[in-house]
Amino acid sequence: MQARIQNPAQLLPGVVDPLLAVLKAVKKAGVPQATLDLVHLRASQINGCSYCVYGGTLQAQKAGERDERLHTVAAWADAPFFTPAERAALAFTEAVTRLSDRTDPVPDAVWNEAARHYDERQLSGLVLMIGVTNLFNRINVSTRQVAGPAW
Repeated sequence: MQARIQNPAQLLPGVVDPLLAVLKAVKKAGVPQATLDLVHLRASQINGCSYCVYGGTLQAQKAGERDERLHTVAAWADAPFFTPAERAALAFTEAVTRLSDRTDPVPDAVWNEAARHYDERQLSGLVLMIGVTNLFNRINVSTRQVAGPAW
């Protein structure tokens, strides 16, 4: 596969820094980095973004994430490796990423379970992490950015 164009976020001046600023703010919201990494990876898997799955997996590994968790995040609901808070974040990620899949995209049960584990600041961090990940996924998938060592 070959990219259709250079990554638009890098091609247009002034785009990368604000996106990185959002991610920097998200990291200060109080959600564990491991959870943010899992959220990024799961949204990227759902969206079929090989670029972000590859890069997100590498980033999580460098941060010390265990292989069994990385290998099973796609099946998190049936895997024993995730805490209740991580499960709530992953369910929330799936709902927010799959907005058009149901009439009530983020049901109260999903929201309330996430709110049971995360305060408003942390929920804000999760919403923004999921949103930015989905933005990156849409940029990379639509322009066919290539996953791999050049990442």
